[in-house]
Amino acid sequence: MSEQKVSVLEGFKAFLLRGNVIDLAVAVVIGAAFTQIVNAVVKGVINPLVGAFGTKNLDSYSSCIKGTCEVVNGEVDGIKILWGSVLGATLSFLITAGVVYFLMVLPMSKYLAKKVARDAAKEGAKEVVELSELEVLKEIRDTLIAQSGRGTATGSTGSGPAPGSGPGTGPGRS
Repeated sequence: MSEQKVSVLEGFKAFLLRGNVIDLAVAVVIGAAFTQIVNAVVKGVINPLVGAFGTKNLDSYSSCIKGTCEVVNGEVDGIKILWGSVLGATLSFLITAGVVYFLMVLPMSKYLAKKVARDAAKEGAKEVVELSELEVLKEIRDTLIAQSGRGTATGSTGSGPAPGSGPGTGPGRS
């Protein structure tokens, strides 16, 4: 039973120490801080700009679809739609999405595209180097064959099959 507890604890420890869990925790903390910045921008900049055409608080924009929407004896008379709150939340989302896209996603995708192009160029250069090395080795082989052919009477280098010793030739075959 203690072995099972140890393995569960070891599994939990391995889970916590994986890189993606730590990255996710950092992302959540940074996201929370970034949300505060976006909310401050919406309340400090966007709301006053919208307030130039009405009130400074988007939450005060609403419509009444039934009744007068006035508070009578502590209760609201009617059904009030708070579309200003939805507008404020939508603006916060759009600002957050825009900042994330233009400051994080777009530069990262450009960087990755450049990296892929560099890697492809390196791979192409590597193939050219490999081909040129192969050509040099072939030239060395041919030169050695030519030199050894001049030095012997038969012209055989001993590096390949002797003439007439290929498949289908040899003793007992005609």
